[in-house]
Amino acid sequence: MLLEVQGLTKQFGGVAAVRDVGFQVAEGTIFALIGPNGAGKTTVFNLITGMLRPDAGSINFSGRRLDGLKPYQIAAAGITRTFQNLQLFGGMTVLENVMTGAHIKGKTGFIKAMLRRPGINAEDKQIIEHSMALLGEVGLDGSANLPAAALPFGSQRLLEIARALASGPRLVLLDEPAAGLNSTETRTLAGYLKKLRNNGLTMVLVEHDMETVMEVADRILVLNFGRVIAEGTPAEVQADPKVIRAYLGEDERIA
Repeated sequence: MLLEVQGLTKQFGGVAAVRDVGFQVAEGTIFALIGPNGAGKTTVFNLITGMLRPDAGSINFSGRRLDGLKPYQIAAAGITRTFQNLQLFGGMTVLENVMTGAHIKGKTGFIKAMLRRPGINAEDKQIIEHSMALLGEVGLDGSANLPAAALPFGSQRLLEIARALASGPRLVLLDEPAAGLNSTETRTLAGYLKKLRNNGLTMVLVEHDMETVMEVADRILVLNFGRVIAEGTPAEVQADPKVIRAYLGEDERIA
């Protein structure tokens, strides 16, 4: 198992946003976290990436304890993420956005690279080539020199994923990557995620688009009011009465 979460708990003002959550993510799989709004999904992401500290529980990544580490330390360990609300540098070019992710693993750092300090040309060239290759994977290499803010919303989503991949992570957390995408863009995204998994990347996905989740996920964990109510394969979760009640309040299958 690449990621192991045990007894994860976080309270805000006496209200438990996440309570005793545990799960394991096998390497080279797509693991989905689903649940109604307010179920605690993004809180789990924030705890894994060090943006929040848990009140209880443990997070282990490839045998290393992560809870208590700072976000940059967790990123350096091999975990990156995207955000529910886009976190791009709108005034920078598409290429420069991806380069910010690549410089996490560089020797000179992104600020020095942007200032074009002496001695960084060889590394900068490698990072540019790597970043352009990632943009080609998501079909944005032709927009490399455009401001990120000029891209359509769906393309910005793909750009954020490309940036998350730039540091060569072992695990990527994707927070609602299909939000705001049209049906064509969503199908493109699903195909890309499956391609990444087939190439060995491990992903944890928070997503409200159930069609996408059922298509790409190997296993699914369902949260409701901060608690785990079900875990299993897409088929198992889709037919679970507790999940059906949480989403629909009636005896129907989740689409």
